[in-house]
Amino acid sequence: MFPINEILQGDCTRVLRQLPDAHVDLIVTDPPYGVRYQDRIGRTVANDDDPSRILGAFTDLYRVLKPDTFCISFYGWGLVDEFFRAWRRAGFKPVGHIVWVKEYASRARFLRYRHEQAFLLAKGRPPIPNEPLDDIQPWVYSGNTDHPTQKAVRILTPLIEAFTQRGQLVLDPFAGSGSTLIAAAITGRRYLGIELEQKYCTLVRERLANLERNPSWPRSSVAGVAQASLSEPPAVALDSLFQWLRDRDYHGLASTVRSAMERYRQ
Repeated sequence: MFPINEILQGDCTRVLRQLPDAHVDLIVTDPPYGVRYQDRIGRTVANDDDPSRILGAFTDLYRVLKPDTFCISFYGWGLVDEFFRAWRRAGFKPVGHIVWVKEYASRARFLRYRHEQAFLLAKGRPPIPNEPLDDIQPWVYSGNTDHPTQKAVRILTPLIEAFTQRGQLVLDPFAGSGSTLIAAAITGRRYLGIELEQKYCTLVRERLANLERNPSWPRSSVAGVAQASLSEPPAVALDSLFQWLRDRDYHGLASTVRSAMERYRQ
């Protein structure tokens, strides 16, 4: 039995071995890059000290994908040769490269680093889409509020919509804060996440539960969400609106709502 609409806690290199073949329609994932990343406030990423500890997972990722489908994997450019070896060894064929352009530099050394990147990896021969996705995409800053390398839901939804249909299954084996799962749920796809750290599994379940609590809210309209929340008690309405905005990366509006929450509770 393949688990659906769940987040599983554990090492994905072990969890994946328990899953049956050819059940997944799309993989979207941001694995550790093997660079010992540490953000400005000292947060780190589990299993980020050695890429060989996680890159073997791509063999099982290839296995659980259906024929003629895609895996989209972010990667660290400094170790792209190791990622490529792992992808090809698993059976994947790189067929595209996506770059997200930032309006700011995330760091600077020899160059100012203003982009993120992912490879589009094919299993078999997927059909050519009628309207291919641009390989240059705008970056949306997630705020990194929940995870040191958190991806914004709004950069993931175009990927899911481009390469799956409603009701199909999206897998993220390095789920982190759960942005891929949120994007899948918002776009009407089924999802499965695997995450090593229990604290992030708890966070993901809270984010998904917030979506379930508000099934009638418009999924793409902030104004619609605000209007829908007026029928709730003020404290509940503000809290629900704050969570909805934060889960969709509207951080400026979310901060305004949080300030209103704090004033109301004083």
